[in-house]
Amino acid sequence: MRLLPVVVTVLLTAAVAHYIYIPLPDAIQEPWKLMLLDAGFRTSMHMAAVGEWLGFGHYIWSVRESSEGFERIGQVLAGADPAGGVGPGVRISDTAFDGVSVRVYEPPAGGEGHLRRAVMYLHGGGWALGSAKKGTYNKITRLMSDELNAVVVSVEYRLYPEVLFPTPYLDCLAAAKYFLSPEVLARYSVDPERVAVSGDSAGGNLAAAIAQQISTDDSMSVKFSVQALIYPVLQALDFHTPSYRENHGVPILHRHLMVQFWLQYLGAESSLLPLMLANNHSSIHQSAITPELRARLDWTVLLPPKYRKNYKPVVVETGSQEVVKEMPGLLDVRAAPLLAGPEILGKCPRAYILTCEYDVLRDDGLMYARRLQDAGVTVTNDHYDDGFHGCLSFSVWPTYFEVGERALRGYFSWLQKNL
Repeated sequence: MRLLPVVVTVLLTAAVAHYIYIPLPDAIQEPWKLMLLDAGFRTSMHMAAVGEWLGFGHYIWSVRESSEGFERIGQVLAGADPAGGVGPGVRISDTAFDGVSVRVYEPPAGGEGHLRRAVMYLHGGGWALGSAKKGTYNKITRLMSDELNAVVVSVEYRLYPEVLFPTPYLDCLAAAKYFLSPEVLARYSVDPERVAVSGDSAGGNLAAAIAQQISTDDSMSVKFSVQALIYPVLQALDFHTPSYRENHGVPILHRHLMVQFWLQYLGAESSLLPLMLANNHSSIHQSAITPELRARLDWTVLLPPKYRKNYKPVVVETGSQEVVKEMPGLLDVRAAPLLAGPEILGKCPRAYILTCEYDVLRDDGLMYARRLQDAGVTVTNDHYDDGFHGCLSFSVWPTYFEVGERALRGYFSWLQKNL
């Protein structure tokens, strides 16, 4: 009987280790920390799904509560204040731009006749998670305002499941148009020639789409001067690009989770996930996906050889004909900015695109950089060979990764020099 507790302990330890362990590339530093973060996120997703099944509300609501709880614990352990440790000079105000909730950060320097640069920031989270006013995003945007002496507008756009596409896009567009009006820029002492739009992941998707729309809107007297996209998600037609294949199981954005986010955003049934994972939704016989559209995300042409390697495109001959009809957003440039034509891309502002080697979205960013360059736009591609999706947000303790701090510093440095 004395051996029983030992055997149980060993078995439980082995089971937990098996659950946590994921093979990771050697270049990723502190792999066990990333595994633990991923295991925590997966656990919250699984528990939330069980809670929804038991009738405790939508699983996304539970995941949000878990994430906020983790952030609060981190703040207590770090002895940090919710503002992120930045000095008291940055003034924070919560307001609404054309009915859209925003948080505005104003630096202590400048103003009162001295015009400042400005950044409109759109947070990530799969169009379902994250907040402009809480956690990591609040810290990063406040730090950005302080270090760049910039007015930062962080948009609290509405999320799934409360809303679906195109509502998040329309929220961000409404806020952008309001902020870019000469009267509002003057109110915040912002130089109209120095306004950026930026975002990470799903926020990078929204930032790219907003930059396209504003750049082609002749009614706008002021437009964004730069766009800064952090590992953006830009298309949903090909889930077998080299980066999707190589990094399908690399935390924190697994391929199946990205497809799940797309299905939610576009209001489709989760039962379509296997079809999407197999590229059945973009089969060669889909008449709505013209050869011209396919060329706009043809990674065999758009990616450098070092990323193409020996991979071959996965194009299904006869797939599901109904998926595109059920999800017209798949071909809508407001949801998939990579599909925009060269006549639109050529009007976009100069760009900064941060990509990470170990990220399913790596090739989305690399292809967009190439297409913008081909359209005549100046592009800086800041690539991190040891980076993974979400790393920029992991630049503060207890989720600190050195690559996250480097990515944040590189991002701020580019804005400092180019905005």
